Amino acid sequence: MSGPLVAVVGAGPVGALASLELARRGIEVVLLEARAEIGWTSRAICISRRSMEILDRAGVGEPFAAKGLPWNKGRTFHRERLVFELEMPWSPDDRHAPFINLQQSYTERFLIDALTAVPDGLDLRWGHRVTGVEQSRERVRVDVEAPDGSYSIDADWLIAADGARSAVRGSLGLELEGTSYEGRYLISDIKVEGAEWPVERHVWFDSHANPGSTVILHVQPDGIWRIDMQLHDEEDAEDALSDEKLLPRLHAQLEMIGVTAPWRLIWKSVYRAHSLSLESYREGRVLFAGDAAHLVPIFGVRGLNSGFDDAHNLAWKLAMVAHGGAPDRLLDSYSVERRRATSENIANADKSTWFMSPPTEGFRRMRDATLVLARHAEWARELINPRQATFHVYDGSPIVSQDDEPGIGVRPGSPIPNLPFGESHLHIALAPEGYSALLFERA
Repeated sequence: MSGPLVAVVGAGPVGALASLELARRGIEVVLLEARAEIGWTSRAICISRRSMEILDRAGVGEPFAAKGLPWNKGRTFHRERLVFELEMPWSPDDRHAPFINLQQSYTERFLIDALTAVPDGLDLRWGHRVTGVEQSRERVRVDVEAPDGSYSIDADWLIAADGARSAVRGSLGLELEGTSYEGRYLISDIKVEGAEWPVERHVWFDSHANPGSTVILHVQPDGIWRIDMQLHDEEDAEDALSDEKLLPRLHAQLEMIGVTAPWRLIWKSVYRAHSLSLESYREGRVLFAGDAAHLVPIFGVRGLNSGFDDAHNLAWKLAMVAHGGAPDRLLDSYSVERRRATSENIANADKSTWFMSPPTEGFRRMRDATLVLARHAEWARELINPRQATFHVYDGSPIVSQDDEPGIGVRPGSPIPNLPFGESHLHIALAPEGYSALLFERA
């Protein structure tokens, strides 16, 4: 294949999806990944309905739907008392549930499988680490260190999807700006044998197993349970992560909820919340996506889902520009749209972070008072709402025009609702590439 070349740095979910969407649009892609293979830990586990629609459009949604565990409910407890119940709309007519739980290892595997099925034009290189990036008005030069030596690539465009410690971002002297929170969480995956637990979002504040702190539980496929446990400010993270300290803590939580089935620890890590972003997601011919562009707290599960939105938004625009079907300034709309979406995500995630991990003693006292009041007061329960990720409306985009005519209930800049259509759904009926026009007749 000859034509425009896009270098994508990072074969995680965001880089893999961007590469897949570009390749399906006839763009030659070199995908560079410093790791030797996909990650085998769970990491990001909650995939939203909007992300599933994006994966469907990319032609890879089926394995996600088949393996993931759907859910739309959640329960929040203060000590032993239920204080809030979350229920997101989900009807039999919906193609997807509001969320599915699926380990990131599966997410990466499904996307890489789809990439390897692309007939030509996509070159995936494992163990190839980017060491430097330089650009001119016409090209981007990428220096790479590989197992068999160093080399350089001259590409027309570069997508940086190489995560929170982005080598591309560092090479260009760019820094994320915003807030990093002091609150830390022990993240554990355990394999539970033969126990049943609802596939919901479960949260305990001041549980008997973790007094004065927070516990979050999600069930994943294959009998794997994710348990996040907030650390106290005075605790040493490495000490708390040791098996000697972590296993009794997990046992106490399981005992508290009545789980006596055998279990074993699969994976453990420590997480700290960040609300950080680049000022712009475009730097000349370099475009940033996912954690390379922004870091969002896990509360509300916006990280991976916002990264999928980045990849989807960027890929079709870059393909159009690279093929000469749109002017270069179309790429500026990517940065405007997704930077605004990040601001919205951070605003909501910050509220959840302040509630889950109060930054000061004053915040903690107000949070605890709210939890007590929520046992009896409806208004207090609403303050506990975790504000799960939803789609962003691009009503502030430079390429979205407002219509003065009465609407049909969908704001300009919104995703098209995936309504039932014949024996399937509307998104399935849309053209796989290019534009579609929907005409509505008045009854």
